[in-house]
Amino acid sequence: MKTIFLDRDGVINKNPSDYGYVCNWTDFTFLPNALEAIRDLTHNGFRIIVATNQAGIGKGIYTEQDLTDIHCQMLTEIEETGGYIHKIYYCPHHPDAGCECRKPKPGMLIQAAREHNIDVSKTFYIGDSITDIQAARRADISPILVLTGHGRDSYNHCINSDSTAKTDKPNKIFTNLYTASRWLIQC
Repeated sequence: MKTIFLDRDGVINKNPSDYGYVCNWTDFTFLPNALEAIRDLTHNGFRIIVATNQAGIGKGIYTEQDLTDIHCQMLTEIEETGGYIHKIYYCPHHPDAGCECRKPKPGMLIQAAREHNIDVSKTFYIGDSITDIQAARRADISPILVLTGHGRDSYNHCINSDSTAKTDKPNKIFTNLYTASRWLIQC
């Protein structure tokens, strides 16, 4: 089965304007055409897995129950439009915790690949940050950058960086999840 990994904040939903956190459902807003992209990927045989850092839990800003409530509502709306998220992986740890699951480390992606018998060489990860790109590369998954969320800043980092480190560079760049989905469906 074809698999696509997605970051959540900045790819599926808007980031809060103050670089804060989505702490409850009222803070959550789907990005334009994200629901349609997920629906179309689902209808074209893609298994979709979300892998997202949620440091607000480790920082005590919101609880795991708050996150569960957000994800339940998100999944309901996705399913109501004909899409389906196979599984959500999240890192609840503080950025200083040193865990293996927090992106840019590849722990969540490796765990998902192992649990679902995913051939990562045929898989893409769509994210909006350098840490998404780095995590994908470390898991041998092809990274795609979208310019929503923190994507424009990440793009500027990629093109303006003196470093030519491949770990910071995406394989493809798209305006948003919807335009990325068009390309994936055509592959």
